[in-house]
Amino acid sequence: QSGEFEGTHNVMSKRGSPYLRKALFSAALVASRHDPVLKAFYEKKISEGKHHLTALGAVSRKLCYIIYAILKKNEPYEVRLK
Repeated sequence: QSGEFEGTHNVMSKRGSPYLRKALFSAALVASRHDPVLKAFYEKKISEGKHHLTALGAVSRKLCYIIYAILKKNEPYEVRLK
């Protein structure tokens, strides 16, 4: 690189279904406002200096893990506050 700028540019993978990715992102947007656990996670990412869309991407990933656990265990989602 020229100069002293050492920026990083991480891009969300575009593999997989674009419809599923958009649905998951939309669900993450709602969850980051209404689910207490995911809202706290979103606010933590924002306080770390992450961009709004980067924080939503992180919430999407966490939501994906939650959905997988629900399907795997066949149990309803329960909010567990720490």
